[in-house]
Amino acid sequence: MDFDIGMLDFAIKNKIDYALIRFYQWYPKCISLGCHQKDDCYKDLGIDTVKRVSGGRALLHDRELTYCFVSPIFKESIIESYKEISSALILGFKKLGIELDFAKNENKNLSYCMNISSGADVSYQGKKFIGSAQFRRQGYLLQHGSIPYELDYDLIQKIFSQDVEKEHIITLNEINPNLSTRQIIDALKEGFIEYFEK
Repeated sequence: MDFDIGMLDFAIKNKIDYALIRFYQWYPKCISLGCHQKDDCYKDLGIDTVKRVSGGRALLHDRELTYCFVSPIFKESIIESYKEISSALILGFKKLGIELDFAKNENKNLSYCMNISSGADVSYQGKKFIGSAQFRRQGYLLQHGSIPYELDYDLIQKIFSQDVEKEHIITLNEINPNLSTRQIIDALKEGFIEYFEK
């Protein structure tokens, strides 16, 4: 995530007029905390933590693909720009034969990110699939999000001392376990290019 901030700093310093997209994975597993969260909001189980510049709730990064999108601010409303980026993700997954949509808006006072849905989050058949968060600085935005392959529900419940609402969450392996990371990245790149060129 430090590299994500480097992308944002690069964009601001060079006044770029285009978007950057990056994909990465995590090893070892790690917990990211929203910028307003305290470090003691979860049980310490010896897992590394990182503080995000963006808001939102804590998230366990493990078996997933993470994306980071940086661009000049193109919508005044955070939620509208969030929806535009989510629309590019939706288009990318459509190229893989996966039909996604926007999640229902369900704001809850819960500590685990995937338990909460905003109207701009990406869902599959009504279940939250991709959790994202955005940060803005000096006319630019950074949005990153988690695309989970699998979720370790037992570990998540231990860390956050809270039941995971499994009936409202879905992972990529539940949708299609046969996709490679390379296939997913290539399709998402195509989706971003096609959507934002429009």
